[in-house]
Amino acid sequence: MLESGVVTNCAPTLAGMKSGNLFTYRYTSRATTLGEIKDLNRKLNVRGVYVEALLWRKETVLIYTYRKAFLARDLQKQDVRELLASYGYREYGIISCLKRLKERLTEYDCFPHEIGIFLGYPLEDVIGFITHKGKDCKLCGIWKVYGNVAEAGTVFQKLKKCSDIYVKVFHEGRSITQMTVCT
Repeated sequence: MLESGVVTNCAPTLAGMKSGNLFTYRYTSRATTLGEIKDLNRKLNVRGVYVEALLWRKETVLIYTYRKAFLARDLQKQDVRELLASYGYREYGIISCLKRLKERLTEYDCFPHEIGIFLGYPLEDVIGFITHKGKDCKLCGIWKVYGNVAEAGTVFQKLKKCSDIYVKVFHEGRSITQMTVCT
């Protein structure tokens, strides 16, 4: 069930701790999955959270869950815009950026490097990953850290604890709507 996948993989976004999360979801019916996405958006959009299919493959779909206000804030930063412009982004509204990200995802076998912006990673770490081609990081956790190790380590611990708690309470019967913080 997609809802369980969102709770398991996107708890920090649901909790308002992160701009977005991404995961691969195995599906059997595209129509059913589209219905699940629509249902989740009906439940979560009023709380500021959106769920979108970024890339469909034969048996899997890349699901992106994001906080609209957080992503909009991130996309307004001049240094973020400069990085995105270097990858062919021309407009910086959410819809335009997600459209370009989808295009970029189809162009690569792996993830385009700017995807860290959409996940709320620190810009210096996104740039560090690009510059060092994913090597020579100072810390490897939820993302590769090239900047502030102490801060990233603390964030990693908080995000893991959040995920653990969300999965536990979801399995105990709390609904995704109840667990999603309003912003």
